[in-house]
Amino acid sequence: MGRQVAMVFDLNKCIGCQTCSVACKVLWTNENGKRDMWWCTVNTQPGRGTPRDWESMGGGYDANGNRIDGHLPTAEEFGGTSEYNWQSVYASAQKTHLGPKGAAPTWAMNWDEDQGAGEYPNSYFFYLPRICNHCTRPACVEACPNEAMYKRDDFGLVLRDEVRCQGAQECARACPYKKVYFDQAAKIGNHCIGCFPRLEKGVAPACVRQCPGRAAFIGYRDRDGGAVNKLVDEWEVALPLHPEWNTEPNVFYVPPLSPFAVRPDGSIEEGRQRIPKEYLESLFGPRATTALQTLETEMAKRRRGEPSELLDILIGYRWTEFLGPFDRDPAEIVWN
Repeated sequence: MGRQVAMVFDLNKCIGCQTCSVACKVLWTNENGKRDMWWCTVNTQPGRGTPRDWESMGGGYDANGNRIDGHLPTAEEFGGTSEYNWQSVYASAQKTHLGPKGAAPTWAMNWDEDQGAGEYPNSYFFYLPRICNHCTRPACVEACPNEAMYKRDDFGLVLRDEVRCQGAQECARACPYKKVYFDQAAKIGNHCIGCFPRLEKGVAPACVRQCPGRAAFIGYRDRDGGAVNKLVDEWEVALPLHPEWNTEPNVFYVPPLSPFAVRPDGSIEEGRQRIPKEYLESLFGPRATTALQTLETEMAKRRRGEPSELLDILIGYRWTEFLGPFDRDPAEIVWN
């Protein structure tokens, strides 16, 4: 068993700017057959996400370790892209509004952005970046009938042999996170590859390095004292998404705090956050409440002027601290 690269997204710092999504898009999926793909997405929670209602599509493993083959998302559920009437808007002598050609789309990557849930004055939402989880127990690898899917030992990434891939899409059925796409031009599956050509050169993935809010961390799961190790295994404030799907994902999240609720008379109800703990536990498991309590305890210490290792890690006074061992400047590298 080799080493395992892992990522942490601090949802208290993600501002939903989509810089990670666009950085990934420009680097990996800006070509024919991949225009509809967003290997990295940032969706508003609560929300239906992409593909639409992905959380109810099934996949992963049951409590007895049996693989579950879920729903294969359709192109309409992913949302895709549209061609727009740019020429008519720019060149027509008549007043023409910009819009898609042909049938209007019914879904898109960020269709329900910023809608959230709750009612005024206690409405709430937060942003959730999602990529391939590069699971320790990837259902997609087991499901592939052509042995095209595998885990790479040196980084622990889940990758695909595109020569072996026959486009069966069993990997997409088996993935409970529905982060496997289909290249209609090449007739093969595609998914986030963890930017492994960058990792090989000591450079962090595009989504991590480009994050302007410094919400993303990368490192190894080894007990090496790095930020990822401390957040996941020591402080236990970074949690997997839907651990009940039993794929042991290696992307983790620091759950979001929120403002205190407001009573009908306008007073603040201290101690009750707007985001229901039941909802966060439905995403991150029963440890979500404990993780939030740990964050609140450490924040209270800092307000009293006491030191907090956890907050020092999450704040990250030097941005290279977020990159772990992958802190090389890509501008210094001669790429083959």
